[in-house]
Amino acid sequence: MQLEKFTYDNKIVRNFGIATIVWGVIGMTVGLIVAMQLIKPGMNMGNQYTTFGRIRPLHTNAVIFAFVGNAIFMGVYYSLQRLLKARMFSDLLSAIHFWGWQLIILSAVITLPLGFTTSHEYAELEWPIDIAITLIWVVFGINMFGTIFKRRERHLYVAIWFYIATFVTIAVLHIVNSVELPISFMKSYYVYAGVQDALVQWWYGHNAVAFFLTTPYLGMMYYFLPKMAGRPVYSYKLSILHFWSLIFIYIWAGPHHLLYSSLPGWAQSLGIVFSIMLIAPSWGGMINGLLTLRGAWDKVRDDVTLKFMVVALTCYGMATFEGPLLSIKQINGIAHFTDWIVAHVHVGALGWNGFLTFGVLYWIIPKIYKTELYSKKLAGFHFWIGTLGILFYAIPMYWAGFTQGLMWKEFTEEGLLKYPNFLAVTLQIIPMHVFRAVGGAFYLIGAIAMTFNLAKTMIKGRLVANEAAEAMPLPAMIVETNPMDKKWHRVLERKPMKFMVLSLIIILIGGMVEMMPTFTIKSNVPTIKSVKPYTALELQGRDLYIREGCVNCHSQMVRPFRSETERYGEYSKAGEFVYDHPFLWGSKRTGPDLHREGGKYSDAWHFNHMLDPTSMSPGSIMPPYPWLIDQQLDISTTPKKIRAMQALGVPYPDGFDKTANDELKSQANKIAAELKQNNITVKSDREIVALIAYLQRLGTDIKANKEIIPSNQ
Repeated sequence: MQLEKFTYDNKIVRNFGIATIVWGVIGMTVGLIVAMQLIKPGMNMGNQYTTFGRIRPLHTNAVIFAFVGNAIFMGVYYSLQRLLKARMFSDLLSAIHFWGWQLIILSAVITLPLGFTTSHEYAELEWPIDIAITLIWVVFGINMFGTIFKRRERHLYVAIWFYIATFVTIAVLHIVNSVELPISFMKSYYVYAGVQDALVQWWYGHNAVAFFLTTPYLGMMYYFLPKMAGRPVYSYKLSILHFWSLIFIYIWAGPHHLLYSSLPGWAQSLGIVFSIMLIAPSWGGMINGLLTLRGAWDKVRDDVTLKFMVVALTCYGMATFEGPLLSIKQINGIAHFTDWIVAHVHVGALGWNGFLTFGVLYWIIPKIYKTELYSKKLAGFHFWIGTLGILFYAIPMYWAGFTQGLMWKEFTEEGLLKYPNFLAVTLQIIPMHVFRAVGGAFYLIGAIAMTFNLAKTMIKGRLVANEAAEAMPLPAMIVETNPMDKKWHRVLERKPMKFMVLSLIIILIGGMVEMMPTFTIKSNVPTIKSVKPYTALELQGRDLYIREGCVNCHSQMVRPFRSETERYGEYSKAGEFVYDHPFLWGSKRTGPDLHREGGKYSDAWHFNHMLDPTSMSPGSIMPPYPWLIDQQLDISTTPKKIRAMQALGVPYPDGFDKTANDELKSQANKIAAELKQNNITVKSDREIVALIAYLQRLGTDIKANKEIIPSNQ
């Protein structure tokens, strides 16, 4: 039978590989700067564009979508061609995909430090970039499915199942979570508000971890690990069970990020149940991977790529055991908002994603350059310093998390909070943050060593841009008579479109069951009559709060614990957030919760705190914000913002957009006058005035103001 000759496109693999390396070093460097700012706020160099609140999202986007994203595409483009015995469907689409993705990342590098952000975690990019992401993702999908359709292999290997599920699910997640109402080129408001917005965000946020950081990497594991080990996958049946149970269960687990919040209790309970169930398929995948190495453990001693893969799988197992553990309410009540979550996330990110990426890079680059790795010793150094980096990072963060969770909740024998001052807890864990920064530096040094090693490998070899291959055409292949062919899954593996549709149906079930009742049944989010829309000045101040990334350090969700109501005030109610586009509940407390901030301090206290946080809170690690005092508030956007809110159902009176700035100026003048009484002279048209107005509004709709603390305390 005549074999067909064709070539594999290694140039696109090389391009995504180089992008992975470059963006990885950049993203990790930004992460180290971010970590150091939690020790010394001055590390932002007094620059508004490099403060923690603005570059923390830059770090997460760089490591998730630039480093991991490019690594996914590198692994998919390499393995897909070889599994399907076909060149990619279109070289042009491959090039558009590559350059389009790099431009999207570059746009994030520019816009996030400038303060253009939606504030949704892992989805901070504004609406024009969201549209670009959608278009490039479609290009990737067309290229992938086009290749599948022209394949020369009848059955789709397990890795391809995970690639298909990744494409479909990320498309759904991105579209649903990006429903925004634009008001200008780089400003929009989410259509969802409050509780609904929180549910959509963490349905997206949790499943972005599931279907961007996990499923494509599992696909890569199923391809590259057997290749590295020279062993077949341990169990085909286990891989079927692993795949379908994982994509079905994962999609339900998002609400475990919102336990003890204002989310309806039934949705929280669903999140808990499915999170605990998730341990079975997750560990099924880990076991399938580790048992693939049976009989090949001697190779692990000598092969650095296998070392990286073993640690990656181990970290995957640890992270996917801890996730369900953290979804148990009693544990979540201690861990949530603490550095415990930071440790948990980075065990997965540094260990699972980072180490698997390093292993694949060390394996692919010599292959496509037809040479040996420049230095195995240097790769070994990378492995050990990287492993040390993970330990130095994770262990101190676990310690810090336990410390925070317990100190926040501790009472004296007299029934009073033992540590009523939030800052006392923050100062206690600073040494742990020093160790975390050291761990991050070790990890970064390893990545730089890899960059040098792979660059020298590329120089030593020569890229085989078009690698020759041959295989039988699909129509000429003899139909297999193996009895396994009669089984439903073997049949399904031959029909990619049916496989895709079935995957889509399975991932839609959980999301629809959780979201439809929350959106359609009014009793799920009871309204509160005393809750009114924000004034025009407060709305502008809220947007400044979003711009500066304050939500990265401060939550706005007082949970129904005695320790929290004693510290902050009345616990948060769902009806308080009905006009919040977007919600700002936060996921980490580097600083105290702010939902009951309104009226707690004087305007002068807030002014001095923003100018120099240590003047009001000695030892504070919050950076100063002098530019808020210097910069003029742009009120030209007020009418557009009011009209947008009206379109979203916020009950401003008709014609308010025309008079909103008059009301805004009146409120601003009152705040400026009050500041002057405290010997603070500031123009009423400064940004600081709007931010103070917003902070003084928080939580005041359902409680009487407590005694105001004067500015000199």
